[in-house]
Amino acid sequence: MKRILLALALTGLVGSAMAADAPGLPVTKAPAGAEVYIISPSDGATVGQDVTVRFGLKGMGVAPAGVAKEHTGHHHLLVDVTELPAAGKPIPADTHHIHFGGGQTQTTLELAPGTHTLQLELGDQNHVPFDPALVSKKITIHVK
Repeated sequence: MKRILLALALTGLVGSAMAADAPGLPVTKAPAGAEVYIISPSDGATVGQDVTVRFGLKGMGVAPAGVAKEHTGHHHLLVDVTELPAAGKPIPADTHHIHFGGGQTQTTLELAPGTHTLQLELGDQNHVPFDPALVSKKITIHVK
């Protein structure tokens, strides 16, 4: 009986370890020439605490999360992020990784006074970054 319980416990541990090492979701290829960019604010701008960020996209279309349509994706705004989200894994959803799964192309943020960085990353229908990753130039803004 003890051997059976030990075998079951070890099987569970091996299964958990294998799941942790399992590859991510399928990665969607980005079309050649596609670009994502921040229309406004401009790099180095001084803005108020409520700042409107407008998203740009070239060579692709915008579709809500969950919609599998070729050459489309949806925006994720990275606020004060130093490392891009991992390839092949869904982009996290938190205060630094803001999802626009409804297909939105702008937002108004309330930011604390100080210096902040903004960057866009396009995700596929599953919130997974494209291959190659479609990220904008990182901009710095100053909130007064």
